[in-house]
Amino acid sequence: GKKDSKGPTKLQLNSTAKFAVLDLEGITQAVAKLSTDEPPKKSDAKKESSKGGSKGSTQTNTRAKGKTEHTLNADSDLNLPDFKLETNPKWIDERLAKFQEIAKKRDEEFASKDQTAEIVATLPDGKTLTGTAWQTSPYDVAKQISQGLADSAIVARLVYTRYVKDYDPLESGDAGEDIMMGAEESSGDAAASSHVLWDMNRPLVGDCNIEFLKFDDKDGKDTFWHSSAHILGETLESLMGANLTIGPPLSGGFYYDAWIGDEVISEELYPKVEAAVNKVVKQKQKFERLVVTKEEALDLFATNPFKLEIIKTKVPDDSRTTVYRCGPLIDLCRGPHLTSTSKVKAFTCAKHSSTNWMGDVTKPSLQRMYGVSFPDKKMLKLWKENLQKAKERDHRLIGKKQDLFFFSQLSPGSAFFLPHGTRIYNKLVDFIKEHLHQKGYTEVITPNVYNLDLWHTSGHALHYKDAMFTFDVEGQEWGMKPMNCPGHCLLYGHTIRSHRDLPMRLADFGVLHRNELSGALTGLTRVRRFQQDDGHIFCRQDQIEAEVVGALNFMKDVYNTFGMSYKLELSTRPEKALGDVELWKMAEAALARAMDEFIGPGNWRENPGDGAFYGPKIDIKVMDAMDRVHQCATIQLDFQLPIRFDLTYQTGEKNEDGSTKLARPVLVHRAMLGSVERMFAVLCEHYGGKWPLWLSPRQVMLIPVHKDFIPYCEEIRKMLHDLKIYVDISAGRETFQKKVRNAQLAQYNYQLVVGEAEMTNRSVNVRTRENKVEGELKLDDLITKLTTEIREFK
Repeated sequence: GKKDSKGPTKLQLNSTAKFAVLDLEGITQAVAKLSTDEPPKKSDAKKESSKGGSKGSTQTNTRAKGKTEHTLNADSDLNLPDFKLETNPKWIDERLAKFQEIAKKRDEEFASKDQTAEIVATLPDGKTLTGTAWQTSPYDVAKQISQGLADSAIVARLVYTRYVKDYDPLESGDAGEDIMMGAEESSGDAAASSHVLWDMNRPLVGDCNIEFLKFDDKDGKDTFWHSSAHILGETLESLMGANLTIGPPLSGGFYYDAWIGDEVISEELYPKVEAAVNKVVKQKQKFERLVVTKEEALDLFATNPFKLEIIKTKVPDDSRTTVYRCGPLIDLCRGPHLTSTSKVKAFTCAKHSSTNWMGDVTKPSLQRMYGVSFPDKKMLKLWKENLQKAKERDHRLIGKKQDLFFFSQLSPGSAFFLPHGTRIYNKLVDFIKEHLHQKGYTEVITPNVYNLDLWHTSGHALHYKDAMFTFDVEGQEWGMKPMNCPGHCLLYGHTIRSHRDLPMRLADFGVLHRNELSGALTGLTRVRRFQQDDGHIFCRQDQIEAEVVGALNFMKDVYNTFGMSYKLELSTRPEKALGDVELWKMAEAALARAMDEFIGPGNWRENPGDGAFYGPKIDIKVMDAMDRVHQCATIQLDFQLPIRFDLTYQTGEKNEDGSTKLARPVLVHRAMLGSVERMFAVLCEHYGGKWPLWLSPRQVMLIPVHKDFIPYCEEIRKMLHDLKIYVDISAGRETFQKKVRNAQLAQYNYQLVVGEAEMTNRSVNVRTRENKVEGELKLDDLITKLTTEIREFK
């Protein structure tokens, strides 16, 4: 960005989910460093960290680009042609002709396959169906069950138990990581031990366990929206001659980034795009998968410098990748996709924005168009209704209207909570602390700033350092903590522990800092300074199940109080997991038993291969009043930090030589709210600013009908204030009706009207926020009413 004497220009950065270097969801570690049960030496850990990117002591908003050997080259120069705004540019037909020539070569290779070998597909209920390798597709298998299932399924999820002899992952474009994803999102090599998503119309290549996914499944929804992004890309090419870059699915739709020179997208384009999309849908274009060599891919996308950059940087020499075609569009993509564009029954343009190639402001400016689509028009109608509700309930608008918090350019991403916002914040923390006390947790306080040696030991420095604020202290590198777990490991390890000390449940509300990209900062949902209701449980292996059930019940109590429903998913061992496989199996079985005990068999789903590298986890998806999904609470097992910090406990047994036998604890990470700031935002929108009495920063407004009754109001105010109830007096010159209306608009839960009769009877006249008149109530009865509602979280 340019700077002048007036200060830095405000930059709009949009993080891109496709590239992990732009949007760190967690941490990764080098597999080779933890092959034994011995903790790494500090010197080794520093060497390990030095391989990653480093910002040094100077903080910027740009993340290090050197994440893996497959990361896009940030320093390369794109050879951009002069852009010509035109419909149906001739290069589209030229690219299609090349596609068809390559397809002929692949057809010849396919003809050499043994298309007689029998394969077996096993359904979730254990039933088996037979088919023929290289011929039978998931669609064919589903059709054996019912035509309705075959037509409604979006994608198949497979676990191959045996491949046919002539299947070669490299030849079929399945080897290596997804070139359109960052390292943390890669699906990895096709392997018999992990699940894979498979096109419904792609022939199977071995025996497998098979599931058919619909739109209500996350993987099904991602596939549906990924295919819809391709349809959107097709229209941008045909309407504008756009050079497409990337178009991933998101949690609530999808987008496509496109280069259109100095042109910009405006809302005037929306009707044209939507009409073009509907035309593509009606044409029932098939999605076709084609395997291409690196050289063929470079030739296919010769007119698109952005695709060329991806291919040159991320596709190894002498290897293959895949492209997908729908109609005239051919796009570099791992897939899978829908069978046909006709599956998309409803589509709308959601919004647009500007971004930059690779999220780097020094790179070419791109136009991003967001969309959302559904397999049913009723779903789009509901989405639009909820979108309007979301706009009205935006926590940033409510926060400003209710004087709850604000942000300053002098400290971006760090909220200033005003008095009324602080009341809500503290009430949330106190609410969790009361549960912690009841559930046997011990609250601790740990430092905010550590020598970076701590993060070398924990392993976070390798890939998380660029998300930290670091600085020099007396010639050594220090950093502000982005999470509490390494500090809790120090706390556990500072003295000898016995098996009788376990489980040890620690809670910490320490302030955390993460150096998020400036363009990614979004109200209270994405900040740089925040607090978590962080908890860590150090326990024995035989205690895992009980502790997880306890944490799940904790979560249930919290979200039932908020009036939010939830779903549970068990994320199991990923391909690049660390630690002993048998230990993983034991832990996954313990988590499965815990969820069966908590919610019942069949009431949770497995998310194969999506666990953290250090242990399996339970993903808790909570739904708000608008049916939006939030992931706030989490329960994760961690085998690796106890190894890295050499944590042990005395088992009470002896070794053969008479020495005390030691064992490693298992670490359970758990949070109920997650970030208090983010939960503040979620609840603000969930309630629409109409806070329940127990959480409300404005609980009671006293309204005297005449100034003569203000002294009586003051008496009541003191009485309620002593009970820690937030109460104000409306003593201005407004009319009575205006005072009542103002109090209701300000979201006071109750308005207590006071006049001659109420003062004489030692009572108040009660009105609700919804303008319901509850009538006269004695002061003692009022106190009972208010304190009971607060105690019962109403």
